[in-house]
Amino acid sequence: MIDMTFLLLIFFMVTTKITKEKVKIDINLPIASAALSPDDLSGRDVINVDDAGIIYIGDNSTDLPTLKAYLKQRLIDYPPLRIYIRADAKTPASQIKKIMKACADAGAVEVIFGSYKK
Repeated sequence: MIDMTFLLLIFFMVTTKITKEKVKIDINLPIASAALSPDDLSGRDVINVDDAGIIYIGDNSTDLPTLKAYLKQRLIDYPPLRIYIRADAKTPASQIKKIMKACADAGAVEVIFGSYKK
């Protein structure tokens, strides 16, 4: 029993580190008074967008055509496609609109945005 406990502990420690790597980019999330926390953030691809509108998958910067190709391949490899967009409060709305369209074109079933609750 003790061995099993240690194995589970190590498993959760390793997976927690992987999850936090996806949100490593320093982004000032917007504040929303009606913000809600989703019940489950697991299984989502994290797209980070900084204040200049640069798109990051993990900590690698990318452009819009590469993001579209990545999302389409992601849907083929690991369906369903669920997206978590972390955009800086100063990100141009036109850039977020392009990213949302790329997600929709790729077949995303759910897109959520990161924000702080007021």
